[in-house]
Amino acid sequence: MEYDVLVLGSGPGGYVAAIRASQLGLKTAVVEKESLGGVCLNWGCIPTKALIKSAQVFEYIQHAEEYGITVKDAKHDFGKVVGRSRDVANGMSKGIQFLMKKNKIDVHMGYGTLMPGRKVEVKGDSGTQVINAKHIIIATGGRSRVLPNLPQDGKKIIGYREAMVLPEQPKSMVIVGSGAIGVEFAYVYHAMGTKVTVVEYLPRIVPNEDEEVSKALEQTFKKKGIEILTGTEVKSVDTKGKGCKVTYADAKGEHTMECDVVLSAVGVMPNLENIGLESVGIAVDKGRVVVDDFYRTNIPGYYAIGDIVKGQALAHVASAEGIICVEAIAGHHPQPMDYNNIPGCTYCSPEIASVGYTEKAAKEAGFEVKVGKFPFSASGKASAAGAKDGFVKMIYDAKYGELLGAHMIGANVTEMIAEIVVARKLETTGMELLKAVHPHPTMSEAVMEATAAAYGEVIHL
Repeated sequence: MEYDVLVLGSGPGGYVAAIRASQLGLKTAVVEKESLGGVCLNWGCIPTKALIKSAQVFEYIQHAEEYGITVKDAKHDFGKVVGRSRDVANGMSKGIQFLMKKNKIDVHMGYGTLMPGRKVEVKGDSGTQVINAKHIIIATGGRSRVLPNLPQDGKKIIGYREAMVLPEQPKSMVIVGSGAIGVEFAYVYHAMGTKVTVVEYLPRIVPNEDEEVSKALEQTFKKKGIEILTGTEVKSVDTKGKGCKVTYADAKGEHTMECDVVLSAVGVMPNLENIGLESVGIAVDKGRVVVDDFYRTNIPGYYAIGDIVKGQALAHVASAEGIICVEAIAGHHPQPMDYNNIPGCTYCSPEIASVGYTEKAAKEAGFEVKVGKFPFSASGKASAAGAKDGFVKMIYDAKYGELLGAHMIGANVTEMIAEIVVARKLETTGMELLKAVHPHPTMSEAVMEATAAAYGEVIHL
């Protein structure tokens, strides 16, 4: 068998690259060792959002009286919550199967290993085959990072995959790491009634976000009853007893606490082992495949996208990289990715969304900045919805009005951030955004109001 394009991995980078290649008239195939859709559809983005939605519904019901509605004896069935999440993931994976057939993309199920000469060996249930292709795109994704002092056993010390399908809800959980994965699971399990403690090594939670966003989320989480330990390191976990005994250290010394389950949420690591990189001679630096702006490796005919290359390990980044890679292969002239205009979204409650420079980073880069904030407590739509926590923060270059960054925390902000991404792509200035009339009452008018605050024209504060 010989193809124009062969994609190793079918996550949001791989399957999108395959579909775009097929659209461009290239004979295309995908090799997948587990399930179409990769981690994102099966064990990441999609099923976690289903869990979060169940948690939000349960939380709404618990606060129904605030909306003038009485609900008695509301309970949740943890098994059914998990079951719904799996059903959503399975439905999405079947959708990818349909897209493969629709776009006439061959799918080879099995473990793929790169070979010299633009070949991939695939070991599957039906045996071993070697597939040739003019262009091979490596899109093997990532997995839960394992720390030496937190060896995951899948039962008491778990990663994100196990956290989605626990057979029963734990009464207490310690979550190590407060990035997107950590705080999303913290919200879900706390909302369902688990006692949750979040341990973060750095001085603040969601440490990649703007400092004011981190502070706001910590305040909201503590108000909900989630315990937050920052500047704290987990030294070891003893799993010999019925539960877990966690030894941790902070500025005051070493301490211990007990819980049923420890969730290690310290990020992801790329899947690069045992896929044949060495035999082909593909260069790797600091655990990532070395690529150029169009995702070509140092070996002609081999490309790499997604979590295994430079840039943010996000599904939408992998998809965009896949499209750029394939369009370049097809002889088009795509623009290289602007990694400073990639939105990041965290789906806990309240949600977090951001893009571009933080205030601190903008100042460190030498910009003189105009900063405006608008709290949702002053938003009519937020008040009506009972979602007054959070704010929108806009950062502009004082000299030219360039939109440097935006940072949001609150209800539905993951839907609002796209406006900022488009505005930055189009090089929209602060005054242009301010004079673009936003609908009232909406959460999104907070973008206009925060911009007005930056320019000293805010009306509703």
